[in-house]
Amino acid sequence: MRFLHTSDWHLGRSFHRVSMLGAQRAFLDHLVATVRAEQVDAVLVAGDVYDRAVPPLAAIELYDQALHALADLGVPTVLTSGNHDSARRLGVGAGLIDRAGVHLRTDPATCHRPVLLPDPPHGDVAVYGLPYLEPALVRAEFDAERADHTAVLGAAMDRVRADLATRPAGTRAVVVAHAFVTGAAPCDSERDITAGGVEAVPAELFDGVHYVALGHLHGCQTVNDRVRYSGSPLAYSFSEQHHRKSMWLVDLDPEGAVGARRLDTPVPRPLARLRGRLDDLLADPALEPHTGSFVEATLTDAHRPHEPMAALAERFPHVLALAFAPDRADEDDLASYARRLRGRTDQQIAEDFVAHVRGTAPDPAETGVLRAALDEVRADAVRTEAD
Repeated sequence: MRFLHTSDWHLGRSFHRVSMLGAQRAFLDHLVATVRAEQVDAVLVAGDVYDRAVPPLAAIELYDQALHALADLGVPTVLTSGNHDSARRLGVGAGLIDRAGVHLRTDPATCHRPVLLPDPPHGDVAVYGLPYLEPALVRAEFDAERADHTAVLGAAMDRVRADLATRPAGTRAVVVAHAFVTGAAPCDSERDITAGGVEAVPAELFDGVHYVALGHLHGCQTVNDRVRYSGSPLAYSFSEQHHRKSMWLVDLDPEGAVGARRLDTPVPRPLARLRGRLDDLLADPALEPHTGSFVEATLTDAHRPHEPMAALAERFPHVLALAFAPDRADEDDLASYARRLRGRTDQQIAEDFVAHVRGTAPDPAETGVLRAALDEVRADAVRTEAD
């Protein structure tokens, strides 16, 4: 059986205030054309269909058009909700849409009920769709020991394996999930999902199934032969400058062995991160290939130049972001707040703030209080988005 594995469409998202709807439409057209050309048997979408819980109407229309095109091809689609989606909104009409071959999996309570895809004469392939599981909200549902990602996702996978054990011998199993798995590499455009002090989960949680189609991280990558991220089809931050955007074309043979091939997705415009003095950036001939790129420029001039964005736009019409990092001996002391926070979790930032204000780092009990407060804020935000 042949699958097309994709995720993190983030429909409705912009790139530094530039609308990406045209690029997202081109990607979805490319996806449908790929399904037809590669004779795909099913499409797997591992969460973050939309960029926010209440997406703009244009994004909803684009999503609707894509599902209609896939349904017209007669190709089943298994789609889960991610941490950016409102699971309840995305799941509206799931029972009815299911009849058209579009299988929305947004309810944690039903994650152990697979979509059964017939593959005669080799038997069914059971596809289990696991929506993003916010630990504080689903802990009771799964009777998990702790409100963290490892506990709740592990409990969900226990249900999956229990159901699989009731299936005929030789049934192959695929899991579609939205999570951060240990050993994978994040980037700047993903939302922090730390809960209970834990952000990443071990790949061993998925033992017992033949393929795991993951979403959440925006870089296409292989955790192991059976556990893969497709990554986002488009770049959503300059940290993705060197990403090769793609989808996985996955072949599952009758014995459950996996073969996977990367298929590139359309690139609307390359990304470039340029650094140097303004005059050098404007004159350096080596930068000519970047005149058509989306550009992030970091200026190292000792003093801020006059109207630098306008000057840069003359040579780089698609410059979108500007930062200053003067070349000075005391650069570290003058580093911007954003640069000092880059790559740090909410928990680390809160602990650093306590240490800065009080002069001593928080003790283990205080660290626990901070963690519980952050978890509650995150869970409350999810509840609010779902209302």
